[in-house]
Amino acid sequence: MNDRKRQVIFTAQRLFIEKGFSNTSVQDILATSNISKGTFYNYFPSKNACLMAILEYVNEETFVKRREFLIGKDISDKEVLAKQVAIRMQMNREQNLFLLFEEIFHSGDQELREYVKKSHLDELFWLTERLVDVYGKETAPYTMDLAALMLGMMQHVIHVWAATAKDVGDLQALVQFVIRRLDSIIPDMIETKDKFLNDEIYILLKNNLTRKEYSTEDVISQLEGFCEKLPAERNQSGHEYAQFLIEEIKSDQPRTYLIETITRSFTAAFSGTSDEAEARELASRIWSIVGKND
Repeated sequence: MNDRKRQVIFTAQRLFIEKGFSNTSVQDILATSNISKGTFYNYFPSKNACLMAILEYVNEETFVKRREFLIGKDISDKEVLAKQVAIRMQMNREQNLFLLFEEIFHSGDQELREYVKKSHLDELFWLTERLVDVYGKETAPYTMDLAALMLGMMQHVIHVWAATAKDVGDLQALVQFVIRRLDSIIPDMIETKDKFLNDEIYILLKNNLTRKEYSTEDVISQLEGFCEKLPAERNQSGHEYAQFLIEEIKSDQPRTYLIETITRSFTAAFSGTSDEAEARELASRIWSIVGKND
């Protein structure tokens, strides 16, 4: 994604928050972004597509932050899980997405509602897998139920907060509270073999995931393209990290732990620069293939 397109996305997001999605026209975005109608429609086939690009950007940012946070940590640590879960809610709060989600829900726009539903399924399955990491393989038959219960509890507490205050409360404390509730629920579910969502539902929902698949070749090509247009003298350390990642990913036996560590250093090297957004986008692609060849 080029820098100009990113700027249009950020501008559109601000307008959607300030005026509401339905009250913001494409013309508003054109005027504020100082671009032509042709340029806008070259980037996005519709205003809906522009909004979905905003949500996709947040999804990628969440994915990267969660993976970076896990580096060097115990995947079974409940505190690590709590902080990873809170990242999503903090991103939604920082990006003012709660209001957009509410508007989409009440809009009746089937395309947008379908996109949000599939994004929710991505979150559900991510949490389903992480709960197995934390609570062990014996919980695997029950983790979809548990993930649904966990997300539902947090969502409704946030609704209560929103009804009584201008801002939601301590998200980290909320996640920790809900995890403690799972601690109480899980032993009984295992003992009684009590689950509600069966395997057919699991398979049906799994087929509706929105996760994009990136090949190793695609990621290497994108990294090489990034290096070609980035003069080494503009960001020497970032350029070196990118070159290292290319060579390591190309190797016959890529070292996952090194790729993880250097990917985090790669994104940090571009923090606060004009290349930050593209570097984080590349990091998301790298994280998506990490471990495939293990």
